[in-house]
Order: sequence, then structure tokens, then C-alpha cells
Amino acid sequence: MRLLPHPATADIQLTEVLRALSDPVRLEIVTQLADSVELTCHGVSDNLEVHKSTASHHYRTLREAGVIFTRQEGRMKYISLRRDDLDARFPGLLDAILAAARVPA
Repeated sequence: MRLLPHPATADIQLTEVLRALSDPVRLEIVTQLADSVELTCHGVSDNLEVHKSTASHHYRTLREAGVIFTRQEGRMKYISLRRDDLDARFPGLLDAILAAARVPA
């Protein structure tokens, strides 16, 4: 299993989290992950209307901001929401963002 670089919980910055979640595609990724324990990158990107390379960019942005955890097994990448880390660092933030994202337009 190959590990990709992730920020430590103490190094997650609020500005980076908010910047990462300001994009509608990345917010959709996080909304999908909130309802699951772990998903494959392929499984998430099937529901997005973006090219594979664009989806990879979004995953990297979320990972580097500390929003998601990515692990690789062979050719497959699995992603999960770093809910515990985000809740420890910014209590209630993720729940507020997810609640706002799920309100019909």
C-alpha cells in the first residue's frame, strides 16, 4: 500500500479547508463521502461530470487541504472523509457545510 502525503491534524488550516470546499465539484465529492465510509476514486468520479484528470486535481486539492484521506492499493485509490480530524480541529464546521450543501436550491 502506497501512502500519499496528508497534513497532520494539527496542520490543517481553516483557510485551506474553506478554499478546497468552495468549488462545487469538490463539495459534491465531500457530500458523497459523508454518506460512506470509503469509496474508490472511480466510484466517486462516475457521479461527477468532469474529466478524469480534473477529478484527480480535485482529489489532490481536498487531500492537501486535509479534507480527505487517500490510500492506494495497487492501481486502485480509495478515499474517505477525515471527519474526525476536521471535527477535532474545527468543531461543527463540516456538519454546517454539509447541511448547507444539501439544502435544495
